Amino acid sequence: MKRNNFSTVNKVVHSSPAVKQPKRGLCTSLRQTQMLSALLDWGTLPHHVILRIFQYLPLVDRARASSVCRSWNEVFHIPDLWRKFEFELNQSATSYFKSTHPDLIQQIIKKHAAHLQYVSFKSHFVSALTVVFVNSKSLSSIKIEDTPVDDPSLKILVANNSDTLRLLKMSSCPHVSSDGILCVADHCQGLRELALNYYILSDELLLALSSETHVNLEHLRIDVVSENPGQIKFHSIKKPSWDALVKHSPGVNVVMYFFLYEEEFDTFFKEETPVTHLYFGRSVSRTILGRIGLNCPRLIELVVCANGLQPLDSELIRIAEHCKNLTALGLSECEVSCSAFVEFVRLCGRRLTQLSLMEEVLVPDDRYTPDEVHTEVSKHLGRVWFPDVMPVW
Repeated sequence: MKRNNFSTVNKVVHSSPAVKQPKRGLCTSLRQTQMLSALLDWGTLPHHVILRIFQYLPLVDRARASSVCRSWNEVFHIPDLWRKFEFELNQSATSYFKSTHPDLIQQIIKKHAAHLQYVSFKSHFVSALTVVFVNSKSLSSIKIEDTPVDDPSLKILVANNSDTLRLLKMSSCPHVSSDGILCVADHCQGLRELALNYYILSDELLLALSSETHVNLEHLRIDVVSENPGQIKFHSIKKPSWDALVKHSPGVNVVMYFFLYEEEFDTFFKEETPVTHLYFGRSVSRTILGRIGLNCPRLIELVVCANGLQPLDSELIRIAEHCKNLTALGLSECEVSCSAFVEFVRLCGRRLTQLSLMEEVLVPDDRYTPDEVHTEVSKHLGRVWFPDVMPVW
């Protein structure tokens, strides 16, 4: 009996570590929790990490985050945070509380305008934009959209940032005239990229951008937009003005976006136009596409979203023959015979790096069916190619 009792005690002693094991696991778990808590203490994060996080936050969220702790508030006032920023001041259509209060904008701008370099504005408060122009001295990139900026505001911009401004994009700014944008071109000799509506494009502006003191322009984007069909008669730009621009800046990309009705195209492409990228958001006639084949020798990319019911055979072949720099084509809601399309690709050859069209665009003829086209096109391109197919849900 005693031996049996002794062995039972032995078993208890030997098994005791197994009984205490959960306590050791609990201690380990506590240590891990403490380490995790330290890692999750956002207030101890390095400033450069918090800075990267703040750069992704909208203005209101930045302001709120700055009140969390002293460290975050210090990051909020680092100049690097304000090099690039988008001020979207439109009042929300659903709730006033979702909009950014103008007073907050004013406070931020007055404190950090001197550090701003890349600014995007979408606002109905032109006063906030003026404050930026008045206080900033080193703006290099400005995008203004749906903002009532006017010529006097642009003059303030020029006065303070003429030495640093490199990029200016404006859309839906009806209060800016051709004289206002001409002032920018005259004084901002380092301007390399410009985006504007066609109504403020002028011969004088192109000549100003072509002056000997102006740097080579790299990118000129022009939006040609009509809200009311037949209500707007577009002015024409003279060929010598375009020639002066290309002579001064031979590598400039001239990008034109058209959102017109067919009857409003009469002004365009009657003479040689140095456009490199053409995008038609609405239906465009065969006549205009024929002009492009004759008068756009610098064309690199062409996208046609819609056309009438007549095939674009001769127009496409003319473009392939005369536009020797063409590398990209996109067609949708158009019609092209299979033979004409294969001939177009043959003429362009392997320089066509992007070729996109819907399968419905191809019209079968006596030489090819749409199913056979991809074989011929792939042969001329030197790579496998198939037309795009509309998914069936």
